[in-house]
Amino acid sequence: MKFPLQKLKQAGDDPFYFEEHVDIRELEQMNNDIRRISPVHVKGQADTRGNDITVTFSIDGEMVLPCARTLVDVTYPFHIDALEAFNLSPYHTEEDDSEVHPVNGEVLDLTPYIKENVQLEIPTRVFSEDDEAHEAAPGQGKGWQVVTEEPEEKKVDPRMAKLQSLLNDKENE
Repeated sequence: MKFPLQKLKQAGDDPFYFEEHVDIRELEQMNNDIRRISPVHVKGQADTRGNDITVTFSIDGEMVLPCARTLVDVTYPFHIDALEAFNLSPYHTEEDDSEVHPVNGEVLDLTPYIKENVQLEIPTRVFSEDDEAHEAAPGQGKGWQVVTEEPEEKKVDPRMAKLQSLLNDKENE
């Protein structure tokens, strides 16, 4: 999603509105949990004040992630509200202010910031609501098995068995 700076400057004091579907499928190839991601709907506005450009936008889409329990596909819809600030000055660097991004050239490219915001939205775990998938999940494998948290019988340490028998004798008296 690229905007020529001339187009943004022509808007003057009025905001420049935009709405577009952006394909960010490169995120599927990165080292994250995204298995598939549909093109995202981006809608927002850019306000220009001198050398400063403030872009306020929302990102809507769906990504497919693995279930934390069964590894089946889970569709995860998301909505992100974002705000990014840019500066056109050739003397401004990112070291000056990490929240304000410099613009190099004559085009403002919003795609990397869209990808960044989507990556920040990836949840740490998602769970499938499909009961059949949970039943189909294996209960054990090579070197592992699913352990339930059911209460176990109280077992007495053999080294303490003699003490336990003394306690039981006292309780019976």
